Amino acid sequence: MGWGDMDPSNGSRLDTCFGVFNASDGHDTVQSSIASPWFSTTFGLIGLCSNLFALCVLLSSSRKLSSQARSSFLVFLCGLVVTDFMGLLVTASVIIPYHFIKFAWAKVDPSCHLCNFLGFSMVFFGQCPLLLGATMAGERFFGINHPFSRSTSVSKRRAWSIVGLVWGFSCLLGLLPVLGLGRYTLQYPGSWCFLTLLPDTGDIIFCLLFALLGIFSVLLSFIFNTVSVVTLCRVYHDRESVQRRRDSEVEMMVQLLGIMIIATICWMPLLIFIVQMVLQQLPAKGQIQMLPMETQKMLLIYIRMVTWNQILDPWVYILFRRAVLQRIYPGLRPRPSIASLYPVLNLSLRRKLTPSSVLQ
Repeated sequence: MGWGDMDPSNGSRLDTCFGVFNASDGHDTVQSSIASPWFSTTFGLIGLCSNLFALCVLLSSSRKLSSQARSSFLVFLCGLVVTDFMGLLVTASVIIPYHFIKFAWAKVDPSCHLCNFLGFSMVFFGQCPLLLGATMAGERFFGINHPFSRSTSVSKRRAWSIVGLVWGFSCLLGLLPVLGLGRYTLQYPGSWCFLTLLPDTGDIIFCLLFALLGIFSVLLSFIFNTVSVVTLCRVYHDRESVQRRRDSEVEMMVQLLGIMIIATICWMPLLIFIVQMVLQQLPAKGQIQMLPMETQKMLLIYIRMVTWNQILDPWVYILFRRAVLQRIYPGLRPRPSIASLYPVLNLSLRRKLTPSSVLQ
């Protein structure tokens, strides 16, 4: 029996990844108007090529750097680009063949293993960029506002360890439905799987956990970046430091702001939509077993907005590098001073860290 033929009142739907929407209703029209294989293929190729190009530029830049702070920041950027690239590659390898072949999902994947894998990938590769953005913002916050509270800057090895922790945490989050908390179900128009917006206790908990964690990451990035930008602006307008600027700090903050703005625009509509839908359905207490068509369409729109995050992220680094920024604003030139950024340093230390002493 195909999943489109399942009776909506059948309680067995709660144990499968099928039946959240009725794909037999206007299936052919939906496929021709929404699920264009050429659009999906072009969209995926642009994203993959953008991330590959950004990764090559990052690797080339990392070999020329002597600044440990900048090197660790590039490690986080590499982790972000690799995550975006793998996210596009994994999801496209399932979704694009579906658009061309139009296979019956229930026949190909009756045990929902493929659906669970795709749902896990959507959650894992979706949550990672948000957490990495917050991690990068936090690292720059402490680097700018408390530069000497740590004995040394974050090393490359430690930076990769932090990236690994973010990947591990996101992996555990994505495995929760497989372990029994919530479900991954096939979504409209039948080409992808994601968390389930139904009033089941497990689904509600997992949806709120995913959405609220994402919202928290975005807000944390906003707070950290705002304070860091205010600090940089205050210091750069200091008369004593106007001649000695830390252009690398500006470069990193511009890139962080770009990443944060893109994540906010692409992700916040979906995250807020998930929270709103879940809270609205709480009184239903599991009586609703199929998502309304309007909800299905809105979820698809928001997911497509999220996909743009993986395509635009690499261009933040490609376009907002110091070499590009100096062409736009020639006043940004490398300066040798270190101490001038931090007015809290005592006078004796600032005398030791003069341009002449740094160049010796």
